[in-house]
Amino acid sequence: MRICMVTTFFGAHSFGGDAAYVERLAGALARRGHEVHVAHCVDAFESVRGGHPLRPFEPPPGVTVHPLKSRFGILSPIATQATGRPYFKAEALKGLIDDVKTDVVHFHNISLVGGPAVLELGSHAVRIMTAHEHWLICPMHLLWKYDRRRCETPNCASCCLAGRRPPQAWRSTGLIGRSLRQLDALVFPSRHALEEHRARGIGAPLVHLPYFLPDDWSGGIEDEDPPVPARPYVAAAGRLVRMKGFQRLIPLMKYLPEVDLKIAGTGPHEGRLRELARGLPNVQFEGLLGREGLARLFHGARAVVVPSLFPETFGYVVLEAFSVRTPVIVDADAGALFENAALSGGGLSYRTDAELLWSIRRLVHDDDLRDELSHAGYSRRINEWSEAAHLDRYFELIATIRAGRASRGPHLPTAGATRPGPSRVAGRVGEG
Repeated sequence: MRICMVTTFFGAHSFGGDAAYVERLAGALARRGHEVHVAHCVDAFESVRGGHPLRPFEPPPGVTVHPLKSRFGILSPIATQATGRPYFKAEALKGLIDDVKTDVVHFHNISLVGGPAVLELGSHAVRIMTAHEHWLICPMHLLWKYDRRRCETPNCASCCLAGRRPPQAWRSTGLIGRSLRQLDALVFPSRHALEEHRARGIGAPLVHLPYFLPDDWSGGIEDEDPPVPARPYVAAAGRLVRMKGFQRLIPLMKYLPEVDLKIAGTGPHEGRLRELARGLPNVQFEGLLGREGLARLFHGARAVVVPSLFPETFGYVVLEAFSVRTPVIVDADAGALFENAALSGGGLSYRTDAELLWSIRRLVHDDDLRDELSHAGYSRRINEWSEAAHLDRYFELIATIRAGRASRGPHLPTAGATRPGPSRVAGRVGEG
């Protein structure tokens, strides 16, 4: 098959989990002989990167990358943000997506590369979208309000002003709803994210399909005996921004002088976090780590702490920790983190600072508990979160959509236009 993927951030020009998933899925599909193309917006990354470095990146073998760059520079993503349309990138995207040889178009984070209107392209192909963030229901993407707290009651206009985001008047025109009706399936990596969108009125055919890790992600180090550090430590990783919650975790380390905290990542909040860590010799910043470095950091940790303050749609860090047999500690109110970590049996959850401290102490000192959680998390990773299981569901989704289209005939609506067909797709692929 010829599969085209469209996303805002990718490869060296990326920040987090959405780009990681696209890279991993593209590589997995290419290894199985499919022709894979990925289009992403260089201008968008440059407009928001700040001091974020370009990360080392080589495209997976067999994957053709199309970095989109307009002569108008930052005006291109601003135009998309303001209009909800591809605008300066329209011609390049049409040429790729509307190619008659394209079998599947998989949209990902489209906020700055095409907006909702890009979903109208590729009408001859199977069209699916993975919602990696809450962008469809939140102009700030994260359900994180005024950069201070979780959003429960929408105040979108004032929140966008506070966040210095350009106005998005198109959100009140029905463009999102019309564009989503062009999809055959809207995919969510967690049930929590799916239900959050359903509750806020997203009526497209909704499908649950969790993330995965490539079989060789950890390089086999999970089968090695972890190194015995001079002092026990817990690890944390992610972009150093306020909503990731590291500012809540760092001050607590003064109550754990026998334990180190090692934080991997970089970001605009790093200066503030380093200030918080001043005078705490047991807090260490590891910088931006590659795959092997992160796997080894997690492998040697007693636990990986994920202190996110907003409702994550999956939380790749949980899966990466499970991959090297390390349990996790997560905020019970952080969306899919609780679903994927605590409910899976691979970690502990907390709501208060006292519970967080208690959880860290338990996993540092209780070997039996740590072993029990490690086994449960690793079992999840090698079964339903494996590459093979993910691709089985992915191809089943595509086959079900094609069968539905064929049964309705060429003159009937596509799968995204009615509810009966999509609900059957969701029921079959969303199992497990």
